[in-house]
Amino acid sequence: MPRIRLLLPAIIAAALIGATSIGLARPTRTAPRSEVNVGPAAAPDKIAPWVIDHTDNGAQAEFLVVLNDQADLSPAHQLSRKIDKGQFVYPALLSKAQSTQKSLLAYLDAQHIQHQSFYIVNAILVTGDRDLALKLADRSDVARIEGNPSIYNPLPQPASTPDQSAPASINSIEPGVDYIHAPAVWALGYTGQGIVIGNQDTGMQWDHPALQPHFRGWNGITATFDYNWHDSIHSNSHGANSCGADSLTPCDDYGHGTHTTGTAIGGDGAGNQIGVAPGAKWIGCRNMDNGWGQPSTYLECFQFFLAPYPVTGTITDGIPSLAPDITTNSWSCPTDEGCSYATLQAAVEAQRAAGIMTVAAATNYGSSCSTIYEPIALYDAAYTIGALDTGSDSIAGFSSRGPVAIDGSNRIKPDIAAPGNPVRSSVPGNLYAYESGTSMATPHVAGAIALLWSARPGLKNQITATEQVLNNSAVHIDTTDCSSSGTPNNVYGYGRLDIYTAIIGARISPETDNQANLAGQVVSYTLRFTNTDYISNSYAISITSGWLLTMTPATITNLSAGSGTAINAVVQLPVSITSNISDVASISIRLQSDAQRAVTATLTSLALAPPFIYYFPIIRRDSN
Repeated sequence: MPRIRLLLPAIIAAALIGATSIGLARPTRTAPRSEVNVGPAAAPDKIAPWVIDHTDNGAQAEFLVVLNDQADLSPAHQLSRKIDKGQFVYPALLSKAQSTQKSLLAYLDAQHIQHQSFYIVNAILVTGDRDLALKLADRSDVARIEGNPSIYNPLPQPASTPDQSAPASINSIEPGVDYIHAPAVWALGYTGQGIVIGNQDTGMQWDHPALQPHFRGWNGITATFDYNWHDSIHSNSHGANSCGADSLTPCDDYGHGTHTTGTAIGGDGAGNQIGVAPGAKWIGCRNMDNGWGQPSTYLECFQFFLAPYPVTGTITDGIPSLAPDITTNSWSCPTDEGCSYATLQAAVEAQRAAGIMTVAAATNYGSSCSTIYEPIALYDAAYTIGALDTGSDSIAGFSSRGPVAIDGSNRIKPDIAAPGNPVRSSVPGNLYAYESGTSMATPHVAGAIALLWSARPGLKNQITATEQVLNNSAVHIDTTDCSSSGTPNNVYGYGRLDIYTAIIGARISPETDNQANLAGQVVSYTLRFTNTDYISNSYAISITSGWLLTMTPATITNLSAGSGTAINAVVQLPVSITSNISDVASISIRLQSDAQRAVTATLTSLALAPPFIYYFPIIRRDSN
């Protein structure tokens, strides 16, 4: 059994409002060892140490056999629409697995060896001994043999005594939801409508009053679980639980998943507005059994979200057009306990290639630096979330910090921070409870992305552009801690999430509600830079537009020093509409100074219906 570790929510101080959910004490952590594949001479560099250790003295273990031949998903990045991305990525992965696994599957069947095939990463889960691992590693089609450890996540559970329970209703918006300015976005008419969030966690009580109205499978009268729910727990191996195995309906044997889902989208319409995006829908996947998860259960949920299938169906029944837009992930899988770095990375990158944004908790090993060292938070392809003390711009003491050192990248993480200490949300039994952790911060961001994409549909599933907008509209919080200098940094990332500013951005004025009036208008907006090297009285500006808009050369009509090290430049651009106003264009603007220093900003026009708004990722906010 692996050592107990604090994965997600932290202890909430007894002095906080109401009662709290209490987790286990945080253990002392040391930096994890690198995964060095050391095996017998017959299969050098192919067998992970965990497999060697757990097949000692004739013991059997579960391990993943990863094949050499992996699908090339790079063409998906050239596709603009999520439906096209998904319809490329799913069959590309599935066909690669089906064509290259035939020989190995035939061998396993002939030997009566238990196995499960995966396609999101071309791999097969098997149960066997050391001899089997060696035989499989000897095959030319096998890249590596990785462990499938069962890892306990000591998550807090809802308080059970009346004097410790959270209030049944607070008749107001939750403080964390308010602090990221979600209500201001609702006032504009955007609540996440048209966006689907997938949550892999301990499960969900789907009929909780705060969750049921937002479940994609609920039509107000009956529920449909096909394509909306999957249980990756196939045996009840960690003690009795309320869900059992292979549950056909969404359930939560621990409470954590019900809580995180509520923060993303929850609200019962009766005084419990706990969610950031109440107009969005959710679907779910259970990846832990009584708090125990494995690489295989995480992979299976990623696979389900890529192309959902019926509860009694198989991966070949998947429909990629039913994939969620966003997944929220408040869990981790430590490499020092046997989880593979590369395999889970491939799954996250497959989601990104399919246009699905992966939002991940930074983990709770702070306040030391370089404590973001576990999949999936450390990946560049994941959008990683740190936790703030709710109602403030102070980082929570437990929130993990960067830089990411374990892979040698020194990557800045987290990407952004959101309220996470404490957060009141839904828990099983139609109740509410306070919990704390980067687990709680993460669904705030997933819900905020749903708001952003409902307000700016041209950004939907454009992950890099979305990250830029969120990062550059955040309330920047500078620090020099953890090898940081300014923003972004290894404590707050780009700072506190501010979804209202992300959506309002830089507004082109005047607005208009008449498409014909847009043609030939001169529009003005402000570019704000943060480097005095760019201050100059002479700039050249060039514009490259998408197919929708034609921009004639622009001129800077005013240039003056702004606050701090910023400058403000008002640019006038004549605009000519050449196609349907509901379409989307991207415009790159390059400012070149006399000293040949340059900066490039990407301007994205989205949902070109009134109000007519452009957004510059280069905009920086330094205060409320």
